[in-house]
Amino acid sequence: MFRFVAAFAAFALSLAAHASCGSAFCMVNTGWSAQGAWTEPGTRFDLRYEYINQDQPMSGKDKVAVGQIPQHHDEVSTKNQNLIAGLDHGFGANWGVNVTLPVVSREHEHIHNHMGAKIPESWDFAALGDMRVLGRYQFDSHQHGDAHDVWGLNFGLKLPTGNFDERNSAGTLAERSLQPGSGTTDALLGGYFSSVLPLRNLSWFTQALYQAPLNEREDFKPGYRFGMDVGMRYEAAERVGLMLQFNYLQKGQDKGAEAEPDDSGGTFLFVSPGASWNLTKDFQVYGFVQLPLYQKVNGVQLTADYAVVVGISTRF
Repeated sequence: MFRFVAAFAAFALSLAAHASCGSAFCMVNTGWSAQGAWTEPGTRFDLRYEYINQDQPMSGKDKVAVGQIPQHHDEVSTKNQNLIAGLDHGFGANWGVNVTLPVVSREHEHIHNHMGAKIPESWDFAALGDMRVLGRYQFDSHQHGDAHDVWGLNFGLKLPTGNFDERNSAGTLAERSLQPGSGTTDALLGGYFSSVLPLRNLSWFTQALYQAPLNEREDFKPGYRFGMDVGMRYEAAERVGLMLQFNYLQKGQDKGAEAEPDDSGGTFLFVSPGASWNLTKDFQVYGFVQLPLYQKVNGVQLTADYAVVVGISTRF
């Protein structure tokens, strides 16, 4: 059975970014730890595709119709299609670094309420998002009986590489929460634990990450994020793994003159079943479906009934 890897840094950082206009990344943890992949030092590459169609407005814990709660903008829908590449390198038994860079494709529609008129507006763009650089320190692993435990720390930065000046065909600037980048540098700090259980072919992991912006950029400062994942993996066959995760996110309100503090932030809990298939010892494909179990938003925000993630992982 493949043992859990210490590199929780990979795409565990792809935490959902909920805002009034519905920009989002999926919270599914597709890092090496969750995949039950390779444990030795070396270089690894991961490429994942996410589909998140946010077409359900919510207020608090309730689903509402478009325009049911009058606002300056009645949010209609946001279709997110994200392609996220990650490169991970382990320098040895203890130290490693992971770099991820997303390409964000986003289609957004809302209705602008202006002096009694209802003016439809839309955006459709594809652009680079914000890069994340995450280091890790893995403590020496522990073996006790048939169990094998690994734990460590993650630390790094989200860099302001993404655009925050995307406009539509009419030249109207998109809301800052819709933009592919926040324009800020954010600090990242977290930890992880994984264990191969005495039960045959069964292992589990947990990881947490806190993200906090270090600055404001052009009158916008995103809210903090705290995410936590708990999951299990079962080796159903020699090359097939079945996975189940619970993903939790707490997001603070955005701040600044260009923010929408009353319509940003909230609490979210998802369940994410998935499977992986090792085509060779060095190449793996995987897929997840993420379903909301609990969502409570501030103000009115767009949410999705489900999200889909598919990807490949390989090592050199």
